[in-house]
Amino acid sequence: MKLTELEFYLEDFLIYCQSRNLSNKTISSYEQSLKLFIVYLKNEQEIEEPEKVKSGHIRQYIKYCQERGKYTVVASEKSRQINHPQNRTDYKKTISNITINNYIRIIKVFFNWLHKEGEIRKNPVENIEKIKTVRRKKVEITEKEFRALLEEFDYTKFHGYRNKIIVMLLQDTGMRISETLALKVDNIDFKHRMILVTKTKGKKERYVFFSQQMNRELRHYIQFKERYTSSSLLFPTMRNTEMSVHSFEKQLKQVASRIELSVHPHQIRNNFARQYLMNGGDIYTLSRILGHSSVKVTEEAYLDLTDEEIAKKYHNHSPLAKWRI
Repeated sequence: MKLTELEFYLEDFLIYCQSRNLSNKTISSYEQSLKLFIVYLKNEQEIEEPEKVKSGHIRQYIKYCQERGKYTVVASEKSRQINHPQNRTDYKKTISNITINNYIRIIKVFFNWLHKEGEIRKNPVENIEKIKTVRRKKVEITEKEFRALLEEFDYTKFHGYRNKIIVMLLQDTGMRISETLALKVDNIDFKHRMILVTKTKGKKERYVFFSQQMNRELRHYIQFKERYTSSSLLFPTMRNTEMSVHSFEKQLKQVASRIELSVHPHQIRNNFARQYLMNGGDIYTLSRILGHSSVKVTEEAYLDLTDEEIAKKYHNHSPLAKWRI
């Protein structure tokens, strides 16, 4: 089947993304979002050439997504028959402005690339702006909740002890769960209490650091692990393979549900960042620890402290109080 012009350029764009070593997750997100937009242009606007796409078409697509709701637009009928989106509990529910803004961001990346490549004369995304969103405060896990969560893991069993150490390490280092599950024992430098993270989102290695308490816990866990598996992975499955993110999320959810706690691995990473700032850490060092591409990303993600938290932070760091005048 012959590709339309837009479909051809999408394939070319994805090859370009691969040449830049973008992660598979990012490329997959680009492909999925842009295919849906191209289907909309073809079916609703009868447009198959990038040169014909105007700013108004993009704005109308945004409105179209908002009105149609979740999973109502599919890349192909074959996809609908396989995945049956109409059976989902959130089918047709309102798409959040955060998700819409992600669609806009991806469309802008694609058309900016087309313009830079000289494939279009006028760039239709030049004046397209993101939708204003109401920032939701990140849900904090309290010390009491965290202690209760740790007590729910059955540390007499390999998988229970392994998962408990993973949760502790997330809270102590701020690593992403995907980075944590890919760790090998050799990545740990016990002398300097740091870990070399190699499987990162931006494919750029970095070091994270852990506490003296975590040092003891990790040493004890590794001795325990070696009685069950010979894998070089720090947190392997019983089959000596790398545990999937989905599998860990599912197991964590099951344990947390026993104390009626809703918790997600990324939430623990957020918790680390928030506590790091509250304990006097600076945003620039935090940005490097988290592996963000820029300090701006960190600021946008974590500078939403409440008045009470700001007051507490002030009292801990008042210059005059420190001088004891």
